[in-house]
Amino acid sequence: MRSTYSLTKYLPILLLLSFACSAKGGDKNKKVPKKPNIIVILADDMGFSDLGCTGSEINTPNLDQLASDGILFTNFYNTPRCAPSRASLLTGLYAHQTGVGHLVEDWEKPGYKGYLSKNAVTTAEVLKENGYHTIMSGKWHLGDDREHWPNERGFEDFYGIPAGGGVYFYPTKFLNREVYKNGVKTEENPDTFYSTNNFTDEAIQFIEQSKGEQKPFFLYMAQIAPHFPLQALPEDIEKYKGKYEVGYHAIREQRFAKQKELGLFPEDLEMTKGEHPKWDELEDAATEAHKMSVYAAQVDRLDQNIGKLIDYLKKENMYDNTAIFFLSDNGGCHQMVNRSPGVTPGGKDSFISYGHWSNVSNTPFKLWKRETMEGGIRTPFIAHFPKDIKVKKGLNTQPAHIIDVMTTCLELAGVDYPNTYQGNTIYPSEGESILSLAKGQKTDQNRILFWEHEGNKALRQGDWKMVKRKKSDWMLFNMKSDPLEENNIIDQYPEKAKEYTVAYQQWMTDHFVEEWPAKKKKKKLN
Repeated sequence: MRSTYSLTKYLPILLLLSFACSAKGGDKNKKVPKKPNIIVILADDMGFSDLGCTGSEINTPNLDQLASDGILFTNFYNTPRCAPSRASLLTGLYAHQTGVGHLVEDWEKPGYKGYLSKNAVTTAEVLKENGYHTIMSGKWHLGDDREHWPNERGFEDFYGIPAGGGVYFYPTKFLNREVYKNGVKTEENPDTFYSTNNFTDEAIQFIEQSKGEQKPFFLYMAQIAPHFPLQALPEDIEKYKGKYEVGYHAIREQRFAKQKELGLFPEDLEMTKGEHPKWDELEDAATEAHKMSVYAAQVDRLDQNIGKLIDYLKKENMYDNTAIFFLSDNGGCHQMVNRSPGVTPGGKDSFISYGHWSNVSNTPFKLWKRETMEGGIRTPFIAHFPKDIKVKKGLNTQPAHIIDVMTTCLELAGVDYPNTYQGNTIYPSEGESILSLAKGQKTDQNRILFWEHEGNKALRQGDWKMVKRKKSDWMLFNMKSDPLEENNIIDQYPEKAKEYTVAYQQWMTDHFVEEWPAKKKKKKLN
């Protein structure tokens, strides 16, 4: 009879092997967590109050629902200008570190090269190296030469306008900006092209085409809307016909009242003084009202397309595993532009801005794009996380910055920020993940955020903000008691002002920030 001793002898070894197989994934029923898809949607020159969920009368149900189902950050900051914000958004660095301290002109200085430095790495480059399909649609504006285009900075698929914005209908007689798809100039149908629609449709098509790869995707959709020129589809303009004939002040008052109802500001807070002309003294109030109708139509169409994208994700069972972030690159733009005098705003033959209405878009804050007062750098940030990530939904008042977006994307993807990329040393990230704030933690009160654009400067630490307009002295505000920057208290806190001035100068030195004007003057020929 065969002895059972041999089986008993090896039983401990068999049990260890069984445990090892299980630890290595031997359990076929155990599901490996799937990495989330990540979508970042950037609006252009949209102010703080331009969404329904932040006080607007404009119809934005899709973004409002995203905010309701997710988190609306109400103390979120960008930079004062389009290109710098895009640079910070994609790299997690301050814009001057990336070489885009102003726009896309090369001023032969490290902070002002006009394109992304090789010492900066983009979210797309990192995620592409870590198993993501990377997609971009829309406005690039981070380097005009092909060597700096999206396909050379980590995006496997790109459809849009490398040179910048300003294009709704196509072609346009006002700008020499062409549409490209993966490096090839496209032939667009002028009867159907409207950039907000096309950018969305092409983004969806890229996602659809990549489904077979069984990879998560990262989509950066940089819309032109609602940047000037005021150009919108007739059916969208019609929705807002007559709505703005009451004037700037009345709409600001309506928005501020709604903001208080939504809990964005305390009931006893008084709004800033209007930075616009008196409505009854305008020469042509009807045209001025129509401008805002067109602007509203542009925002409305933007929201419609976000709804289209969400519907696609839901239809394809992707929505529950997709993070969606929505933000603007800066506040509403006060620039007075009219390249089509005598033409009614709204169509392809008009090229005009909405000017004074920017003060309404930025309700209740002061100033606008290019400035470092709140109206220029504070806009809504909507964060909608995948279903399995538990966050505290609703309003979030913790300060955050556009440099935090990349860090958040990498944390969601489970990816580390690199020290080197393609043989280049990468500057350390300046951003902090927003995910911790979304889960209920508070911003580090010692963290200092910085801004500079065209000599306009600012920093914020906790409740303190110090601001210097180009031709003014430094001002100091307590943002908790004075969120609208009405009471300059710098004379009451000289030591704090001195401390912040020293910190700001050090930041400038460390981040390639030049005193304005930073552009090198050309020598005159004899």
